[in-house]
Amino acid sequence: MYGDNTDGFGLVHDIEANLGTSLKGARILLLGAGGAARGVVLPMLERAPHTLTIVNRTAARASELVEQFATSARDASCKIGGGSAQAIEPGQYDVIVNATAGSLDASLPECDDRAFGLGTLAYDMMYSAHPTVFMEHARKLGARAADGLGMLVEQAAESFFVWRGVRPDGAPVLAELRAMLNAHADS
Repeated sequence: MYGDNTDGFGLVHDIEANLGTSLKGARILLLGAGGAARGVVLPMLERAPHTLTIVNRTAARASELVEQFATSARDASCKIGGGSAQAIEPGQYDVIVNATAGSLDASLPECDDRAFGLGTLAYDMMYSAHPTVFMEHARKLGARAADGLGMLVEQAAESFFVWRGVRPDGAPVLAELRAMLNAHADS
Protein backbone atom coordinates (compact mmCIF):
# COMPACT_ATOMS: atom_id res chain seq x y z
CA MET A 1 0.00 0.00 0.00
CA TYR A 2 1.07 3.54 -0.70
CA GLY A 3 -0.47 6.66 0.79
CA ASP A 4 0.00 10.20 -0.41
CA ASN A 5 -1.31 13.67 0.32
CA THR A 6 -1.11 16.25 -2.43
CA ASP A 7 -2.59 19.13 -0.40
CA GLY A 8 0.82 20.49 0.61
CA PHE A 9 2.06 20.41 -2.97
CA GLY A 10 -1.11 22.22 -4.03
CA LEU A 11 -0.67 24.93 -1.40
CA VAL A 12 3.02 25.51 -2.14
CA HIS A 13 2.51 25.51 -5.91
CA ASP A 14 -0.40 27.94 -5.65
CA ILE A 15 1.54 30.32 -3.41
CA GLU A 16 4.73 30.23 -5.45
CA ALA A 17 3.59 29.75 -9.07
CA ASN A 18 0.12 31.30 -9.13
CA LEU A 19 0.54 34.02 -6.51
CA GLY A 20 4.23 34.78 -7.13
CA THR A 21 5.38 34.52 -3.50
CA SER A 22 8.52 32.53 -2.77
CA LEU A 23 8.62 30.51 0.43
CA LYS A 24 12.41 30.23 0.36
CA GLY A 25 13.75 32.34 3.22
CA ALA A 26 10.22 33.46 4.18
CA ARG A 27 8.78 33.97 7.65
CA ILE A 28 5.69 31.75 7.67
CA LEU A 29 2.89 31.67 10.24
CA LEU A 30 0.62 28.62 10.11
CA LEU A 31 -2.67 29.04 11.98
CA GLY A 32 -4.13 25.69 13.01
CA ALA A 33 -2.74 22.29 13.90
CA GLY A 34 -5.32 19.84 12.57
CA GLY A 35 -5.15 17.58 9.54
CA ALA A 36 -5.15 20.44 7.04
CA ALA A 37 -2.12 22.00 8.74
CA ARG A 38 -0.31 18.69 9.19
CA GLY A 39 -0.62 17.96 5.47
CA VAL A 40 1.16 21.16 4.41
CA VAL A 41 4.02 21.47 6.92
CA LEU A 42 6.55 19.21 5.18
CA PRO A 43 6.04 20.65 1.67
CA MET A 44 6.47 24.16 3.12
CA LEU A 45 9.64 23.10 4.96
CA GLU A 46 11.01 21.62 1.73
CA ARG A 47 10.98 25.17 0.30
CA ALA A 48 13.51 26.21 3.01
CA PRO A 49 11.69 29.06 4.74
CA HIS A 50 13.55 31.12 7.35
CA THR A 51 11.01 30.38 10.09
CA LEU A 52 7.80 28.42 10.47
CA THR A 53 5.63 29.27 13.46
CA ILE A 54 2.63 27.00 14.11
CA VAL A 55 -0.06 28.30 16.44
CA ASN A 56 -3.31 26.75 17.55
CA ARG A 57 -6.07 27.44 20.04
CA THR A 58 -4.90 24.25 21.79
CA ALA A 59 -1.19 24.95 22.18
CA ALA A 60 -0.31 21.29 22.81
CA ARG A 61 -1.51 20.35 19.31
CA ALA A 62 0.75 22.97 17.74
CA SER A 63 3.66 21.79 19.89
CA GLU A 64 3.07 18.22 18.69
CA LEU A 65 3.43 19.36 15.07
CA VAL A 66 6.57 21.31 15.91
CA GLU A 67 8.08 18.18 17.51
CA GLN A 68 6.97 15.94 14.65
CA PHE A 69 8.67 18.13 12.03
CA ALA A 70 11.70 19.29 14.05
CA THR A 71 14.15 17.10 12.14
CA SER A 72 12.77 18.16 8.75
CA ALA A 73 13.02 21.80 9.84
CA ARG A 74 16.65 21.32 10.89
CA ASP A 75 17.40 19.67 7.53
CA ALA A 76 15.87 22.72 5.80
CA SER A 77 17.82 25.14 8.05
CA CYS A 78 14.46 26.48 9.20
CA LYS A 79 13.69 27.65 12.70
CA ILE A 80 10.42 26.02 13.76
CA GLY A 81 8.36 26.88 16.83
CA GLY A 82 4.86 27.30 18.02
CA GLY A 83 2.17 26.86 20.61
CA SER A 84 -0.61 29.29 21.45
CA ALA A 85 -1.07 32.69 19.82
CA GLN A 86 1.53 34.03 22.28
CA ALA A 87 4.13 32.13 20.22
CA ILE A 88 3.65 34.59 17.35
CA GLU A 89 6.92 36.44 17.05
CA PRO A 90 6.93 40.24 16.90
CA GLY A 91 6.92 41.76 13.44
CA GLN A 92 5.31 40.97 10.15
CA TYR A 93 5.27 37.59 8.47
CA ASP A 94 5.78 37.08 4.76
CA VAL A 95 3.06 34.43 4.56
CA ILE A 96 0.22 33.64 6.98
CA VAL A 97 -1.76 30.49 6.21
CA ASN A 98 -5.14 29.96 7.84
CA ALA A 99 -5.59 26.20 8.17
CA THR A 100 -8.28 26.47 10.85
CA ALA A 101 -11.94 25.65 10.37
CA GLY A 102 -12.83 29.20 11.45
CA SER A 103 -13.76 30.37 7.96
CA LEU A 104 -16.50 27.74 7.80
CA ASP A 105 -18.43 29.60 10.50
CA ALA A 106 -17.08 33.10 9.71
CA SER A 107 -14.86 33.35 12.77
CA LEU A 108 -11.32 34.71 12.90
CA PRO A 109 -8.49 32.58 14.23
CA GLU A 110 -6.60 34.04 17.16
CA CYS A 111 -3.72 36.02 15.66
CA ASP A 112 -1.91 39.24 16.56
CA ASP A 113 -2.81 41.94 14.03
CA ARG A 114 0.83 43.08 14.00
CA ALA A 115 1.74 39.84 12.18
CA PHE A 116 0.10 41.28 9.03
CA GLY A 117 1.65 43.98 6.87
CA LEU A 118 1.88 45.38 3.37
CA GLY A 119 4.22 42.61 2.26
CA THR A 120 2.21 39.78 3.81
CA LEU A 121 0.34 37.17 1.81
CA ALA A 122 -2.63 36.06 3.95
CA TYR A 123 -3.76 32.72 2.56
CA ASP A 124 -6.99 31.06 3.65
CA MET A 125 -7.26 27.38 2.73
CA MET A 126 -11.03 27.87 2.59
CA TYR A 127 -12.60 29.23 -0.57
CA SER A 128 -16.06 30.44 -1.51
CA ALA A 129 -17.82 32.87 -3.81
CA HIS A 130 -17.05 35.70 -1.36
CA PRO A 131 -13.85 36.59 0.52
CA THR A 132 -13.64 34.91 3.91
CA VAL A 133 -13.67 36.86 7.16
CA PHE A 134 -9.95 36.06 7.49
CA MET A 135 -9.25 37.50 4.04
CA GLU A 136 -11.26 40.66 4.70
CA HIS A 137 -9.52 41.16 8.04
CA ALA A 138 -6.08 40.70 6.45
CA ARG A 139 -6.89 43.22 3.71
CA LYS A 140 -7.96 45.80 6.31
CA LEU A 141 -4.52 45.35 7.87
CA GLY A 142 -2.78 45.99 4.53
CA ALA A 143 -2.03 42.40 3.54
CA ARG A 144 -2.68 40.78 0.19
CA ALA A 145 -5.25 37.98 0.62
CA ALA A 146 -5.93 34.79 -1.31
CA ASP A 147 -8.25 31.86 -0.86
CA GLY A 148 -7.60 28.13 -1.28
CA LEU A 149 -9.21 27.61 -4.68
CA GLY A 150 -5.78 27.49 -6.31
CA MET A 151 -4.66 24.94 -3.73
CA LEU A 152 -7.64 22.74 -4.65
CA VAL A 153 -6.81 22.93 -8.36
CA GLU A 154 -3.07 22.38 -7.92
CA GLN A 155 -3.48 19.42 -5.56
CA ALA A 156 -5.88 17.86 -8.07
CA ALA A 157 -3.33 18.39 -10.86
CA GLU A 158 -0.66 16.74 -8.71
CA SER A 159 -2.98 13.82 -7.93
CA PHE A 160 -3.60 13.40 -11.67
CA PHE A 161 0.17 13.38 -12.19
CA VAL A 162 0.66 10.73 -9.47
CA TRP A 163 -1.97 8.49 -11.07
CA ARG A 164 -1.42 9.20 -14.77
CA GLY A 165 2.13 10.51 -15.14
CA VAL A 166 0.89 13.68 -16.85
CA ARG A 167 0.55 17.04 -15.10
CA PRO A 168 -2.38 19.13 -16.35
CA ASP A 169 -1.99 22.89 -16.47
CA GLY A 170 -3.99 24.20 -13.52
CA ALA A 171 -4.19 27.83 -14.72
CA PRO A 172 -7.12 27.44 -17.15
CA VAL A 173 -9.03 25.26 -14.67
CA LEU A 174 -8.44 27.81 -11.92
CA ALA A 175 -9.60 30.65 -14.18
CA GLU A 176 -12.78 28.76 -15.12
CA LEU A 177 -13.58 27.86 -11.50
CA ARG A 178 -12.93 31.45 -10.38
CA ALA A 179 -15.28 32.74 -13.10
CA MET A 180 -17.94 30.26 -11.98
CA LEU A 181 -17.57 31.37 -8.34
CA ASN A 182 -17.73 35.03 -9.34
CA ALA A 183 -20.87 34.42 -11.42
CA HIS A 184 -22.41 32.64 -8.43
CA ALA A 185 -21.48 35.58 -6.17
CA ASP A 186 -23.11 38.03 -8.56
CA SER A 187 -26.38 36.11 -8.73
